[in-house]
Amino acid sequence: MARNKLAGTTVGKSKSAKYYQNNPEAKKVKETYNKKYGATKFRKIYRALLAKLNKKKGKKGDGKDVSHLKDGGTTLEPQSKNRARNRGKK
Repeated sequence: MARNKLAGTTVGKSKSAKYYQNNPEAKKVKETYNKKYGATKFRKIYRALLAKLNKKKGKKGDGKDVSHLKDGGTTLEPQSKNRARNRGKK
């Protein structure tokens, strides 16, 4: 499969993306924070749980993701639907 030639060539358009593009020091601070946050015990356990659920509920390559429900549960849903809900609408 060919690599997307346009990947990484555009800059973000959100307020926060523009802020971090104009303030590299602030971006550095945020990256440091994110690195520490992602390394916490809770986040590691949480990622492992989600990976386990995805593996248990779906088959590899089926195009499905474990999606979170409002009541705290999970369900299988097409990746495109799950990810489309979490990005800005055009």
